[in-house]
Amino acid sequence: MHPYVVVNVAMSADGKISTRERRQVRISGEQDFIRVDRLKAGCDAIMVGIGTVLADDPSLTMKSEECRTYRKALGLDVNPVRIIVDSSARIPHGSAILNKGEGKRVIAVSRRADATKISALKNKSTIIIAGDEDVDLTALMDELSSMGIRRIMVEGGGTLIAGLLDAGLVNEIFTFIGNMVIGGKASPTLADGGGFIKESSFPRLSLLEARRIGEGILLHWKVNDPEQKEETG
Repeated sequence: MHPYVVVNVAMSADGKISTRERRQVRISGEQDFIRVDRLKAGCDAIMVGIGTVLADDPSLTMKSEECRTYRKALGLDVNPVRIIVDSSARIPHGSAILNKGEGKRVIAVSRRADATKISALKNKSTIIIAGDEDVDLTALMDELSSMGIRRIMVEGGGTLIAGLLDAGLVNEIFTFIGNMVIGGKASPTLADGGGFIKESSFPRLSLLEARRIGEGILLHWKVNDPEQKEETG
């Protein structure tokens, strides 16, 4: 069985997750940061794509003492396993995600990645090779499951999320919608890439919750089974 996958994204009122230059934008506030930290604390791993690492240089560590204490009490590493999907092994060795905070790291690469780069990265992380040109996300999930990873939080970016949705690997989506407009047709969205062509292939969602947080709104979605038919009334 594949790990349970939860996507968490903050977006502007017009659905953008950052600017056209891929510059990180503070969309939500402290209340939502606490929610996100608690969501991380309940996961075995946090996953991001290489684009997010190159643009934002995140550490993906637990920020609150409350959440660190919670994980310690359960006998877990303070930080969930950090997973980077990086088909060609482009991640800089000085990246925060590889150097800040204790805990395990996993880098998923494809077979086209340079063997020398892969060898060098083994000093800092576990390497999973899956797929020929791009990382085979389904095969990656199989490998992660065999490592005992049962629940994953995905924080971006849009290309990775689109790939996971296309492969039918996402179970829930949290979208915090902030009180700003970023604009720009080249600005990234929750699901980038080529897009879903046929309406019949659109991933369908069921709304579980909608609540105001600060000056924005949090929408919590369940991703429907692809075989599930829409109810008509």
